[in-house]
Amino acid sequence: MQKLSFTKMNGAGNDFVVFDNRADEWSLDRAAIARLCDRHRGVGADGVLAVETPASGTEGDFRMRYYNADGGEAEMCGNGARCFARYAARLTAGGGLAREDMSFQTGAGLIRARFEGEIVHLDMSAPADGKNLGKLVLDDGTTLPQAYFLNTGVPHVVVPVDDAEAVEVHPVGRAIRYHAQFAPRGTNANFIQPYSMSEIILRTYERGVEGETLACGTGSVASALIHAEMNNVLGAGSVAVRVRSGDVLRIGFERTGPFEFARVTLGGPAEFVFSGEIAL
Repeated sequence: MQKLSFTKMNGAGNDFVVFDNRADEWSLDRAAIARLCDRHRGVGADGVLAVETPASGTEGDFRMRYYNADGGEAEMCGNGARCFARYAARLTAGGGLAREDMSFQTGAGLIRARFEGEIVHLDMSAPADGKNLGKLVLDDGTTLPQAYFLNTGVPHVVVPVDDAEAVEVHPVGRAIRYHAQFAPRGTNANFIQPYSMSEIILRTYERGVEGETLACGTGSVASALIHAEMNNVLGAGSVAVRVRSGDVLRIGFERTGPFEFARVTLGGPAEFVFSGEIAL
């Protein structure tokens, strides 16, 4: 039985098992990934990140592979990408020289990262498929008066609420995640409470984790951009997103028109927790 060397990391409370697969010696199936993420029988995490060598002829210093806790692969994870960047930088920091930036391939395109201590800033890929969904009727007959959709590397529904603390995130988020309108792959569900023009409170139900997480990077981006859309912000802007862990993620952008955004950035912490080995 082989032993996998890994590092546990977290980005604003969103936690990950990260490992070096540049030699392409590991090919983990869904069961192995789910076991790694199991909080009772494994390491415990919201997902798994693998550092790989980029495909020949493509841009980027590395390739990021991201797997949700259920073992399924996803195109992108914002908090995971920040952790990935810090981990990859440490792998290649020879001589103690810290990197200032890097780029890496993801399923959502090329991502660029810049380092500022434990804070990592990502240049995100352009969001797509933004739309005002209007009322959203759930299977149990519950009607959400207003909902929006935006793909920020992975799909997100954003629902404005008056009191984020009062939202029953698991049942309502799960109903949105499996709503027929977003079949077959489903969607993530975000509930935002505006605090000011430049700050929101966010709770997220994550597809693949199948529950509420302490933070969601791509969900924070989607929620901040929808907040700007709702307030008709034009030009450059930024939104502070307070996530369930209590951390704040900072989203920068330029809104050029309805559901049109450029220069989208995501900044926040990426922390090392511990390293170890596990038999697989």
